[in-house]
Amino acid sequence: MPSVTEATRLRPLIGDHPAARLRARGIETVGDLLAWLPRRYVDYESDLSAAREGEHLVAVADVTAVEIFPRDRRRKAVGRNAIMRVTISDGGTSMPVTFFGTYGRERTLMPGVRAVWTGKVTTFNGRLQLTSPDVEIVAEQRADDEPGLLPLYTHVDRLRNSSVIIAVRVVLDQIESLNDPVPVEVRERHGLMTRLQAFRVVHRPRSRADIAAAMDRLRFEEAFVLQVALARRRADQARDRTISRRPVADGVLAAFDARLPFELTNGQQEVAALLASEMARETPMHRLLQGEVGSGKTVVALRAMLAAVDAGGQAALLAPTEVLAQQHHRSITALMGDLADGGLLSFEDGVGAGPDVGTRVVLLTGSLGSAARRRALSDIATGSAGIVVGTHALIQEGVEFDDLALVVVDEQHRFGVEQRDALRAKGAHPPHVLVMTATPIPRTVAMTVFGDMETSTLRELPAGRVPITSHVVEASKPAWVERTWMRLAEEVRAGRQAYVVCPRIGDPDERAGAPADEVDGGGDWAVEDSDGSGPVDDAASASASVYAVHTLLVEHPALAGVRIAMLHGRMTPEEKDRAMRDFASGEVDVLVATTVIEVGVDVANATVMVVMDADRFGISQLHQLRGRVGRGSEPGLCLLMTATDAEPALDRLHAVAASTDGFELARLDLRQRREGDVLGAAQSGGRSSLSFLGVIDDEDIIVAAREDAVRLVEADPELAAHPHLSSAVQRLADEDKAAFLERG
Repeated sequence: MPSVTEATRLRPLIGDHPAARLRARGIETVGDLLAWLPRRYVDYESDLSAAREGEHLVAVADVTAVEIFPRDRRRKAVGRNAIMRVTISDGGTSMPVTFFGTYGRERTLMPGVRAVWTGKVTTFNGRLQLTSPDVEIVAEQRADDEPGLLPLYTHVDRLRNSSVIIAVRVVLDQIESLNDPVPVEVRERHGLMTRLQAFRVVHRPRSRADIAAAMDRLRFEEAFVLQVALARRRADQARDRTISRRPVADGVLAAFDARLPFELTNGQQEVAALLASEMARETPMHRLLQGEVGSGKTVVALRAMLAAVDAGGQAALLAPTEVLAQQHHRSITALMGDLADGGLLSFEDGVGAGPDVGTRVVLLTGSLGSAARRRALSDIATGSAGIVVGTHALIQEGVEFDDLALVVVDEQHRFGVEQRDALRAKGAHPPHVLVMTATPIPRTVAMTVFGDMETSTLRELPAGRVPITSHVVEASKPAWVERTWMRLAEEVRAGRQAYVVCPRIGDPDERAGAPADEVDGGGDWAVEDSDGSGPVDDAASASASVYAVHTLLVEHPALAGVRIAMLHGRMTPEEKDRAMRDFASGEVDVLVATTVIEVGVDVANATVMVVMDADRFGISQLHQLRGRVGRGSEPGLCLLMTATDAEPALDRLHAVAASTDGFELARLDLRQRREGDVLGAAQSGGRSSLSFLGVIDDEDIIVAAREDAVRLVEADPELAAHPHLSSAVQRLADEDKAAFLERG
């Protein structure tokens, strides 16, 4: 028989039935099976004395007695008419187990048989018992080389846990070696076992200490391969050459700085100086700029864009949604004033309205009319538009830049690496790249997800910015709810504005409090298409909608005369832009919206935000949402309204209310959510599918793996001396690409 490798198909080794069942879970090869680790382990020497009523019990115990008697004494004790009472023991404690019906169990559950017993512990006649538990027989006697712990695998329909154990045993008994991507010298430096040894231990462990050591090995491998891939990407970028972009002394950047009505914070000045020095190099900049909500990333990015314009090039800002792109366009043109050459009017009227020093700022989105799109494309291609703000439309064919010098990507976690690179490819020379995110990123996430970029952080808020106060409002207390609307009315009467954020859009005829089965909302329960970041709602329970809350507020006596508008993803781009313009200009007092206002929206006069059904949002998202208020000189207030009584959800809301430290909240958010969700939103492919590594808990492993990866790539950039590592890196790249293509 040919030697068994990771690519060997399972069917010839383990038989048709288990192979077919495993294939339904995507497990087809030896490598797939070995990487499918047990979800938990049970000691063969279980302690039944630790059982507690109402708790879930998983125990290994022996059958010591069996009794079968009829439920109906007029009939025989067989099949469903039988009650089977089994006594099990771990050698010290006994427990009764009751089955209603035999169904062949009498032929397998006999005294002396050892089995895994899984079920909820109940009480009968004052004694703890199991009723109709799941039962899986294990070997009565274990050989000396048998594992000391019983592995339990994720349930597969019509496949017993023992069948999986046997399949793994067959594979491990036949495989002699595995290609190991971690070089010997790296393994020895960290005292790591081989890859095959690690899989042998996790599938057939003797002790929990062995499992811990094996998992450390697998986590290190995952971190190491990823960090090598990132190190190679950085090395490739370092070999690129581009044009140095040094701004002229009396250009648009100098004019902009002279007109800036506020002083940059120390952090902004430091990052600005760093960006200027990196853009002056002939090696393309690749930098991630992250910061607290409201820390002034946009101003820093705009200065870099103006520097690119002064150096004779163009800058493109890529935003994930039309609302955010339009907001950036408004913010940039407002900050620049007449330096923006009249902004959008300049190409709509065909007349330049700006001063001698300035540049045209063009907006390019998918909703532009054909004539406006042609004019925008012409301005971009000829270079008359120095700054281009847009959505994915910037990446499409037909968009040609005269000289793209700088790419700014906002909210990078909404894009994949390929999309960033697609825009970079629009430049005649490799452009500098600045990625911005308003979601604070823990250090280990930055190293794991954005490891091909250098990172800068803005923590300091601009002078005069007052911290936001947050409170949890329990919807079950009507007085609190009424006080919420009174508080909102008070702010409006004082000349300020407010947001009310809802988790879904709803239906125009819907009223607040309507149960879900009365809502003719179609697919409104899902994430809103326009922003991709909203909560996924459970259609089984009603939640606040934009339409219902808008109606409630319009009819509320406390808000009589208040100008209230809506903003959501089903509106046309023109309607959304008009709603935001009206709110920004003060013509609307209260904006009832979905999460389309989560990032980038900057209205200094907005001081209050009410988040409806706040328990339906994640920690980081709530932190982002409340960052839309308190952006001026007045204090901000965020009220998190919830009807939930679930402790985890309430704890999450109180954690947000108690802290304004976005980095600490991001760590807490990551601990509470599936890491795949966080990482998958950040990049594409393999980086979103960490099997073993915990980016928060395994910080030491990530740091060590990064150091080794950098050292190895510096010595062997092409991985010529490490073919197994090279193959693993290539597989990661292939998975990355495949996942990106699947997402369209």
